[in-house]
Amino acid sequence: MAQSISLTDDISTRKAFSTAITEFGLKDKRVFTVAADSESRFGAFVKEAPERAINVGIAEQNAMSIAAGLAFCGKIPFVSTYATFLTMRAFEQIRTDIAFANLNVRIVGTNVGASSDWLGFTHQAFEDISIMRTLPNMTVLVPADGAETYYLVKALLDHEGPAYLRIRSTGSEPHIPGNDTIEIGKARLLREGNDITIAACGRMVHEALMAADKLAQDGVKARVLGIHTIKPLDEDAVLRAARETGKIITVEEHSIIGGLGSAVSELVSENLPCLVRRMGVRDRFGVPGSEEDLFEFFGLTAEHIANETRDLLKIEGD
Repeated sequence: MAQSISLTDDISTRKAFSTAITEFGLKDKRVFTVAADSESRFGAFVKEAPERAINVGIAEQNAMSIAAGLAFCGKIPFVSTYATFLTMRAFEQIRTDIAFANLNVRIVGTNVGASSDWLGFTHQAFEDISIMRTLPNMTVLVPADGAETYYLVKALLDHEGPAYLRIRSTGSEPHIPGNDTIEIGKARLLREGNDITIAACGRMVHEALMAADKLAQDGVKARVLGIHTIKPLDEDAVLRAARETGKIITVEEHSIIGGLGSAVSELVSENLPCLVRRMGVRDRFGVPGSEEDLFEFFGLTAEHIANETRDLLKIEGD
Protein backbone atom coordinates (compact mmCIF):
# COMPACT_ATOMS: atom_id res chain seq x y z
CA MET A 1 0.00 0.00 0.00
CA ALA A 2 0.96 3.66 -0.18
CA GLN A 3 3.75 4.78 2.09
CA SER A 4 2.36 6.80 4.98
CA ILE A 5 3.44 10.45 5.13
CA SER A 6 2.71 13.33 7.44
CA LEU A 7 1.19 16.29 5.65
CA THR A 8 2.69 18.63 8.24
CA ASP A 9 6.25 17.51 7.51
CA ASP A 10 8.71 18.95 5.02
CA ILE A 11 8.37 16.52 2.10
CA SER A 12 8.80 16.88 -1.62
CA THR A 13 5.82 17.63 -3.83
CA ARG A 14 6.90 14.66 -5.92
CA LYS A 15 6.79 12.27 -2.94
CA ALA A 16 3.40 13.65 -1.92
CA PHE A 17 2.14 13.09 -5.46
CA SER A 18 3.41 9.48 -5.49
CA THR A 19 1.69 8.83 -2.18
CA ALA A 20 -1.57 10.46 -3.24
CA ILE A 21 -1.82 8.76 -6.63
CA THR A 22 -1.21 5.39 -4.96
CA GLU A 23 -3.67 5.96 -2.13
CA PHE A 24 -6.49 7.41 -4.23
CA GLY A 25 -5.74 5.48 -7.41
CA LEU A 26 -5.94 2.09 -5.75
CA LYS A 27 -9.40 2.99 -4.42
CA ASP A 28 -10.70 4.52 -7.66
CA LYS A 29 -10.66 2.06 -10.54
CA ARG A 30 -11.01 4.91 -13.03
CA VAL A 31 -7.42 5.99 -12.37
CA PHE A 32 -4.72 4.95 -14.85
CA THR A 33 -1.11 6.08 -14.98
CA VAL A 34 0.80 6.75 -18.18
CA ALA A 35 4.56 7.08 -17.80
CA ALA A 36 6.98 8.36 -20.41
CA ASP A 37 9.90 6.34 -19.06
CA SER A 38 9.10 7.80 -15.64
CA GLU A 39 7.28 5.16 -13.60
CA SER A 40 8.99 6.25 -10.37
CA ARG A 41 6.68 9.29 -10.28
CA PHE A 42 3.74 7.00 -9.53
CA GLY A 43 5.21 5.27 -6.50
CA ALA A 44 3.74 1.94 -5.42
CA PHE A 45 0.73 2.27 -7.74
CA VAL A 46 2.71 0.75 -10.62
CA LYS A 47 3.42 -2.46 -8.68
CA GLU A 48 0.06 -2.73 -6.95
CA ALA A 49 -2.10 -2.00 -10.00
CA PRO A 50 0.06 -3.04 -12.98
CA GLU A 51 -3.01 -3.58 -15.16
CA ARG A 52 -3.68 0.17 -14.91
CA ALA A 53 -0.08 1.36 -15.29
CA ILE A 54 1.24 2.03 -18.78
CA ASN A 55 4.82 2.92 -19.68
CA VAL A 56 5.34 4.13 -23.24
CA GLY A 57 9.04 4.86 -22.88
CA ILE A 58 10.55 8.11 -24.10
CA ALA A 59 7.56 8.93 -26.29
CA GLU A 60 5.72 11.88 -24.77
CA GLN A 61 3.47 12.44 -27.78
CA ASN A 62 2.27 8.84 -27.68
CA ALA A 63 1.70 9.15 -23.93
CA MET A 64 -0.68 12.07 -24.45
CA SER A 65 -2.65 10.37 -27.22
CA ILE A 66 -2.98 7.20 -25.13
CA ALA A 67 -4.15 9.28 -22.19
CA ALA A 68 -6.72 10.95 -24.42
CA GLY A 69 -8.01 7.54 -25.50
CA LEU A 70 -8.33 6.42 -21.89
CA ALA A 71 -10.25 9.58 -21.01
CA PHE A 72 -12.62 9.03 -23.93
CA CYS A 73 -13.39 5.64 -22.33
CA GLY A 74 -14.30 7.23 -19.00
CA LYS A 75 -10.96 6.70 -17.28
CA ILE A 76 -8.91 9.32 -15.39
CA PRO A 77 -5.36 9.06 -16.70
CA PHE A 78 -2.44 10.75 -14.94
CA VAL A 79 0.46 11.15 -17.38
CA SER A 80 3.84 12.26 -16.12
CA THR A 81 7.51 12.92 -16.82
CA TYR A 82 9.85 15.92 -16.85
CA ALA A 83 7.80 19.09 -17.40
CA THR A 84 10.01 20.38 -20.22
CA PHE A 85 9.46 17.30 -22.36
CA LEU A 86 5.84 16.84 -21.40
CA THR A 87 4.70 20.37 -22.25
CA MET A 88 6.96 21.04 -25.22
CA ARG A 89 7.43 17.80 -27.12
CA ALA A 90 3.78 16.85 -26.75
CA PHE A 91 2.12 20.25 -26.92
CA GLU A 92 0.26 19.53 -30.16
CA GLN A 93 -1.23 16.35 -28.70
CA ILE A 94 -2.17 18.18 -25.49
CA ARG A 95 -3.86 20.92 -27.49
CA THR A 96 -5.59 18.85 -30.15
CA ASP A 97 -6.25 15.48 -28.51
CA ILE A 98 -6.93 16.63 -24.94
CA ALA A 99 -7.75 20.32 -24.44
CA PHE A 100 -9.98 20.70 -27.49
CA ALA A 101 -12.12 17.74 -26.41
CA ASN A 102 -12.06 18.93 -22.77
CA LEU A 103 -10.96 15.50 -21.58
CA ASN A 104 -10.26 14.51 -17.97
CA VAL A 105 -6.53 14.02 -18.45
CA ARG A 106 -4.19 15.00 -15.60
CA ILE A 107 -0.80 16.13 -16.93
CA VAL A 108 1.84 16.05 -14.20
CA GLY A 109 5.03 17.93 -15.06
CA THR A 110 7.88 17.15 -12.67
CA ASN A 111 11.37 18.48 -11.87
CA VAL A 112 10.33 22.03 -12.67
CA GLY A 113 12.47 25.14 -12.36
CA ALA A 114 15.53 25.05 -10.14
CA SER A 115 14.71 21.55 -8.86
CA SER A 116 16.41 20.17 -12.00
CA ASP A 117 19.54 21.97 -10.74
CA TRP A 118 22.67 20.60 -12.44
CA LEU A 119 20.81 19.18 -15.45
CA GLY A 120 20.70 22.69 -16.88
CA PHE A 121 18.32 24.48 -19.20
CA THR A 122 17.23 21.41 -21.19
CA HIS A 123 15.52 20.04 -18.07
CA GLN A 124 14.71 23.26 -16.20
CA ALA A 125 11.10 24.14 -16.95
CA PHE A 126 10.70 27.91 -16.63
CA GLU A 127 8.13 28.22 -19.44
CA ASP A 128 5.59 25.48 -18.74
CA ILE A 129 2.98 27.56 -16.88
CA SER A 130 2.92 30.04 -19.74
CA ILE A 131 2.54 27.26 -22.30
CA MET A 132 -0.30 25.52 -20.51
CA ARG A 133 -2.11 28.74 -19.56
CA THR A 134 -2.72 29.51 -23.21
CA LEU A 135 -4.92 26.48 -23.75
CA PRO A 136 -8.71 26.78 -23.47
CA ASN A 137 -10.24 24.39 -20.90
CA MET A 138 -6.89 23.81 -19.17
CA THR A 139 -6.60 24.17 -15.38
CA VAL A 140 -3.08 25.01 -14.16
CA LEU A 141 -2.03 24.02 -10.63
CA VAL A 142 1.21 24.87 -8.81
CA PRO A 143 1.24 23.44 -5.26
CA ALA A 144 3.54 24.99 -2.67
CA ASP A 145 4.20 21.91 -0.55
CA GLY A 146 3.36 18.28 0.02
CA ALA A 147 0.00 18.97 1.63
CA GLU A 148 -1.23 21.10 -1.25
CA THR A 149 -0.04 18.47 -3.72
CA TYR A 150 -1.85 15.69 -1.88
CA TYR A 151 -5.15 17.55 -1.67
CA LEU A 152 -4.98 18.79 -5.26
CA VAL A 153 -4.51 15.22 -6.50
CA LYS A 154 -7.56 14.24 -4.47
CA ALA A 155 -9.55 17.16 -5.93
CA LEU A 156 -8.53 16.20 -9.47
CA LEU A 157 -10.42 12.91 -9.20
CA ASP A 158 -13.71 14.80 -9.46
CA HIS A 159 -12.54 17.79 -11.50
CA GLU A 160 -14.04 18.23 -14.96
CA GLY A 161 -11.69 18.95 -17.85
CA PRO A 162 -7.93 18.69 -18.38
CA ALA A 163 -5.48 19.87 -15.76
CA TYR A 164 -1.76 20.51 -15.50
CA LEU A 165 -0.13 19.83 -12.12
CA ARG A 166 3.35 21.33 -11.70
CA ILE A 167 5.56 19.61 -9.12
CA ARG A 168 9.22 19.71 -8.25
CA SER A 169 11.88 17.03 -7.74
CA THR A 170 12.73 14.74 -4.83
CA GLY A 171 14.17 17.27 -2.37
CA SER A 172 11.97 18.23 0.57
CA GLU A 173 9.73 21.31 0.36
CA PRO A 174 9.05 23.40 3.49
CA HIS A 175 5.56 22.80 4.82
CA ILE A 176 3.30 25.84 4.57
CA PRO A 177 1.33 26.16 7.82
CA GLY A 178 -2.33 27.09 7.88
CA ASN A 179 -5.55 25.75 6.45
CA ASP A 180 -4.88 22.56 4.50
CA THR A 181 -8.36 22.43 3.01
CA ILE A 182 -7.32 23.04 -0.57
CA GLU A 183 -9.84 24.00 -3.24
CA ILE A 184 -9.04 24.36 -6.92
CA GLY A 185 -9.43 28.00 -7.93
CA LYS A 186 -9.17 29.44 -4.39
CA ALA A 187 -6.05 31.25 -3.18
CA ARG A 188 -4.88 30.87 0.42
CA LEU A 189 -4.56 33.98 2.58
CA LEU A 190 -1.44 33.02 4.52
CA ARG A 191 -0.60 36.34 6.11
CA GLU A 192 -2.75 39.38 6.83
CA GLY A 193 -1.52 42.85 5.85
CA ASN A 194 -2.60 46.03 4.11
CA ASP A 195 0.70 47.70 3.16
CA ILE A 196 1.46 45.51 0.14
CA THR A 197 0.57 42.05 -1.19
CA ILE A 198 3.08 39.35 -2.02
CA ALA A 199 1.40 36.80 -4.28
CA ALA A 200 3.44 33.63 -4.76
CA CYS A 201 3.10 30.11 -6.10
CA GLY A 202 5.00 26.87 -5.68
CA ARG A 203 8.26 26.84 -3.75
CA MET A 204 8.25 30.66 -3.68
CA VAL A 205 5.38 30.71 -1.17
CA HIS A 206 7.84 29.72 1.55
CA GLU A 207 10.24 32.47 0.49
CA ALA A 208 7.36 34.98 0.47
CA LEU A 209 6.42 34.10 4.03
CA MET A 210 10.01 34.48 5.20
CA ALA A 211 10.18 37.82 3.38
CA ALA A 212 7.02 38.95 5.18
CA ASP A 213 8.70 38.11 8.49
CA LYS A 214 11.69 40.25 7.54
CA LEU A 215 9.44 43.11 6.49
CA ALA A 216 7.50 42.92 9.75
CA GLN A 217 10.71 43.88 11.52
CA ASP A 218 10.61 47.12 9.50
CA GLY A 219 7.00 47.72 10.47
CA VAL A 220 5.71 46.66 7.04
CA LYS A 221 2.57 44.52 7.13
CA ALA A 222 2.73 42.43 3.97
CA ARG A 223 -0.24 40.33 2.92
CA VAL A 224 0.82 36.94 1.56
CA LEU A 225 -1.36 35.08 -0.93
CA GLY A 226 -0.50 31.50 -1.79
CA ILE A 227 -1.85 30.97 -5.28
CA HIS A 228 -1.80 27.26 -6.12
CA THR A 229 -4.26 27.70 -9.00
CA ILE A 230 -2.87 29.92 -11.75
CA LYS A 231 -5.82 29.15 -14.02
CA PRO A 232 -8.58 29.78 -13.16
CA LEU A 233 -7.09 32.56 -11.06
CA ASP A 234 -8.86 33.51 -7.84
CA GLU A 235 -10.02 36.87 -9.15
CA ASP A 236 -11.80 37.86 -5.94
CA ALA A 237 -8.67 37.41 -3.80
CA VAL A 238 -6.41 39.25 -6.24
CA LEU A 239 -8.77 42.16 -6.80
CA ARG A 240 -9.36 42.45 -3.05
CA ALA A 241 -5.59 42.66 -2.60
CA ALA A 242 -5.35 45.32 -5.30
CA ARG A 243 -8.11 47.35 -3.69
CA GLU A 244 -6.94 47.00 -0.09
CA THR A 245 -3.15 47.16 -0.48
CA GLY A 246 -2.73 49.05 -3.76
CA LYS A 247 0.54 47.27 -4.62
CA ILE A 248 1.28 43.66 -5.56
CA ILE A 249 4.52 41.76 -5.97
CA THR A 250 4.27 38.38 -7.69
CA VAL A 251 6.93 35.73 -7.12
CA GLU A 252 7.32 32.54 -9.11
CA GLU A 253 9.95 29.93 -9.98
CA HIS A 254 9.13 30.53 -13.63
CA SER A 255 9.54 33.13 -16.35
CA ILE A 256 7.91 36.46 -15.57
CA ILE A 257 6.41 36.17 -19.06
CA GLY A 258 3.12 34.28 -19.14
CA GLY A 259 3.06 32.93 -15.61
CA LEU A 260 1.58 34.10 -12.31
CA GLY A 261 2.85 37.66 -12.76
CA SER A 262 1.23 37.92 -16.16
CA ALA A 263 -2.06 36.46 -14.92
CA VAL A 264 -2.24 38.96 -12.03
CA SER A 265 -1.21 41.89 -14.24
CA GLU A 266 -3.80 41.04 -16.87
CA LEU A 267 -6.55 40.84 -14.28
CA VAL A 268 -5.86 44.05 -12.39
CA SER A 269 -5.08 46.12 -15.50
CA GLU A 270 -8.57 45.41 -16.83
CA ASN A 271 -10.49 45.68 -13.58
CA LEU A 272 -8.67 47.58 -10.85
CA PRO A 273 -5.32 48.99 -12.00
CA CYS A 274 -2.58 49.03 -9.39
CA LEU A 275 1.19 48.77 -9.32
CA VAL A 276 2.38 45.19 -9.97
CA ARG A 277 6.00 44.10 -9.89
CA ARG A 278 6.88 40.65 -11.19
CA MET A 279 9.68 38.57 -9.70
CA GLY A 280 10.84 35.44 -11.47
CA VAL A 281 13.17 34.40 -14.27
CA ARG A 282 13.63 37.47 -16.42
CA ASP A 283 13.42 36.34 -20.06
CA ARG A 284 16.37 33.98 -20.09
CA PHE A 285 17.19 30.27 -20.02
CA GLY A 286 18.27 28.35 -16.97
CA VAL A 287 21.83 27.46 -16.05
CA PRO A 288 23.32 24.46 -14.21
CA GLY A 289 23.77 24.86 -10.48
CA SER A 290 22.55 23.85 -7.06
CA GLU A 291 18.99 24.82 -6.18
CA GLU A 292 20.20 27.20 -3.48
CA ASP A 293 22.62 28.92 -5.86
CA LEU A 294 19.99 29.16 -8.59
CA PHE A 295 17.52 30.90 -6.26
CA GLU A 296 20.25 33.39 -5.44
CA PHE A 297 21.25 33.75 -9.10
CA PHE A 298 17.70 34.47 -10.23
CA GLY A 299 16.94 36.75 -7.26
CA LEU A 300 14.29 34.49 -5.76
CA THR A 301 15.24 34.34 -2.08
CA ALA A 302 13.35 35.83 0.86
CA GLU A 303 15.97 38.57 1.10
CA HIS A 304 15.49 39.50 -2.56
CA ILE A 305 11.72 39.62 -2.10
CA ALA A 306 12.03 41.78 1.01
CA ASN A 307 14.41 44.16 -0.75
CA GLU A 308 12.13 44.40 -3.78
CA THR A 309 9.23 45.20 -1.48
CA ARG A 310 11.20 47.90 0.33
CA ASP A 311 12.16 49.42 -3.01
CA LEU A 312 8.59 49.36 -4.26
CA LEU A 313 7.29 51.02 -1.13
CA LYS A 314 9.96 53.68 -1.38
CA ILE A 315 8.99 54.38 -4.98
CA GLU A 316 5.37 54.66 -3.96
CA GLY A 317 6.28 57.14 -1.22
CA ASP A 318 8.12 59.55 -3.52
